[in-house]
Amino acid sequence: MADFVGAIDQGTTSTRFMIFDRAGHEIGRHQREHRQILPGPGMVEHDADEIWENTLKTIDGALAGAGLTAADLAVVGITNQRESVLVWDRRTGRPCHHVIVWQDTRTAAMIPALDADLLRERTGLPPATYFSATKVRWLLDNIPGLRARAEAGDVLFGTMDSWLIWNLTGGRHLTDVTNASRTQLMNLHTLDWDDELLRLFGIPRAMLPEIRSSAEVYGHAAAGLPGVPIAAAIGDQQAALFGQTCFAPGEAKCTYGTGNFVLLNTGTTPVRSTHGLLTTVAYRFGGDAPVYALEGSIAATGSAVQWLRDQLGIISSAGGSEELAAQVEDSEGVCFVPAFSGLFAPYWRPDARAAIVGLSRYHTAAHITRAALEAICYQTRDVVAAMARDSGTALDCLKVDGGVTANALCMQLQADILGVLVSRPAVAETTALGAAYAAGLAVGFWTSPEQLRANWREDRRWRPSWSPERRDEGITRWRAAIDRTLDWVSVG
Repeated sequence: MADFVGAIDQGTTSTRFMIFDRAGHEIGRHQREHRQILPGPGMVEHDADEIWENTLKTIDGALAGAGLTAADLAVVGITNQRESVLVWDRRTGRPCHHVIVWQDTRTAAMIPALDADLLRERTGLPPATYFSATKVRWLLDNIPGLRARAEAGDVLFGTMDSWLIWNLTGGRHLTDVTNASRTQLMNLHTLDWDDELLRLFGIPRAMLPEIRSSAEVYGHAAAGLPGVPIAAAIGDQQAALFGQTCFAPGEAKCTYGTGNFVLLNTGTTPVRSTHGLLTTVAYRFGGDAPVYALEGSIAATGSAVQWLRDQLGIISSAGGSEELAAQVEDSEGVCFVPAFSGLFAPYWRPDARAAIVGLSRYHTAAHITRAALEAICYQTRDVVAAMARDSGTALDCLKVDGGVTANALCMQLQADILGVLVSRPAVAETTALGAAYAAGLAVGFWTSPEQLRANWREDRRWRPSWSPERRDEGITRWRAAIDRTLDWVSVG
């Protein structure tokens, strides 16, 4: 067997290809950003062809940079932005429309009419624009002739894992249970498409991919990586949970990217949330029983820092947020709630909009920037508190990964606001690593989860330093700021 494993990490703002060895060390990577297409307020789209072309370029770039060829890879796994949807022609493979991205809120008017109890019982998810089903419905309702083509089986629907598998394998139409669980069309109990949900959203079954496990050989690459097995597809946040080796119930991770996602392993029994969280499939390998998770999804994390850079111009780079925020001891009462597309977990308030409150003439760009970093941490704290109420288990450590973890000030604030240890692994890109691990297990490159756990290494940890009184004061102020963002726009 070849000595390395590859992973395609198709994210919201970029696509990367990474190569790992048996110890989980990074051997090579190449990354390319793609355009964020914003056709109107609340609308976010991607060009699927651009993403596919970038995927091929990142594969070539990573292999060349590492001095390897496709023959040096034993297997490749895929991880991807979830919920984002694409419809393409079965015969030509051409997209029928741009990808509608998970952040897109154009379907807000559909949400009030949905049966919340049915959706939560069948899918573990609340009615929200976040998930795939309303986006597919919008495409079928708004692209002339598309519904008739879908009913005839002439067009296909998929999340980004399906699009990549289709192109890599020369036409296999598949998805895995983790991505299917985010469409709001899969029954969480049967792990299959649900006919009643398909009727609810008006989506023909003929356009849906086959649901498979997260780790099995789906086919061999015909393009990009000729002959290499494609043996994993796993949604990005579940991949990060796996890459962080959170294999035991009660273990949790938080990935900080464009958004912020906290997942808690709850074992082989799904835990129903009554506090605003999502019940989702964490992973399923081969014929094993599925493992479930509670998830708190937060819409704006890294994107809040990008807003300070791109829209306000008060920092020149995302990394500059740490230096600027460190110029002040605290935010001096300023709160920034980055509800640019409403609030996700645990609030689920599409009517909310972003606000910076508590400003006086004394405050500077440094205070606003520090408030943005605190917002990342307070949003995470809201989700972790809801998880403790739902699961009956309080965290004693939060494993963290993703780009924001390079900001040491933000991670110290996270430990302070949570009041628990925060631990960053040596391999920060655990999303790609999780996809590599899943693919490697599928073909015997690694033999057991225990072998993967032995690979995990801590890079740095942060311990809480705030007093309980300071923490409570900050939480009270944050809640007051949240209240001021609500009922800002009309929904439905």
